Amino acid sequence: MLKKPAGGTWHEARRESARAAVLAAAWELVREVGLGALSLRELAKRAGITTPTVYAYFESKNAILDAMFAEAAQSFVDLKAGLPATDDPRQDLRTETAAFVEFCVSDVPRYQLLFQHSVPGFTPSAESYELAVQALEVTRELLARNGVHDPRYLDIWTAVTTGLVDQQVSNDPGGDRWSRLVDDVIGMFLAEFAGTSS
Repeated sequence: MLKKPAGGTWHEARRESARAAVLAAAWELVREVGLGALSLRELAKRAGITTPTVYAYFESKNAILDAMFAEAAQSFVDLKAGLPATDDPRQDLRTETAAFVEFCVSDVPRYQLLFQHSVPGFTPSAESYELAVQALEVTRELLARNGVHDPRYLDIWTAVTTGLVDQQVSNDPGGDRWSRLVDDVIGMFLAEFAGTSS
C-alpha cells in the first residue's frame, strides 16, 4: 500500500505515478520505433490510457520529450557523480570517457535525445538543460585536472568523444570498434592540448 507522501497529497502521488508510467511507456516505445516516430496515440495505447488522458499529464508531445530529456540528463549526472575520483587525473578521464561511451551506446534513443537534438521542433526547457550543463561541468573540471583549460578544447573534446559514439552506433552496433579507441583518443588529445593556453 502506498503511503501518503510527506508534504503532499494522494492526488499528487497518483499524478506523479501516472506521469512516471507514461514516461516509462514513452521510453519503451522510442527504443522500438525511434524518437522521430513517437506517437501520442501509440503512447497512450502502451500506457493503457486514452490519448486525451496523456494531455492531462503532459501538455504536448514536446513536454513529454522534455521530461524524457530531464530523466536522461539526470541519469547522466548520477552516472558521473558515481564515478571514482583518484589522484590520477588521466585515469579518471579514462574512466569518465569509457563510462560516457557506454552510457551512450547502451541506449541510442537516450543518446540521440541528449546529444544530437534529433527531434525537429524540440528544444529542452532551461530547467532540463541545466542538468546537462551540470554533467558537462564535471568534464570541464576533469579536463582542467589534466591541464586542459581553454574552452575551445572542451568543444574539441566533446566533438571527438561524441564522434566515437556516432561511429560506434552507426557502423558497429553491439561491437567495440570505436569504443575501444578511448585510450588512444585520450593520449592524442592530452599530447596536443594539455598545458597549452589560448
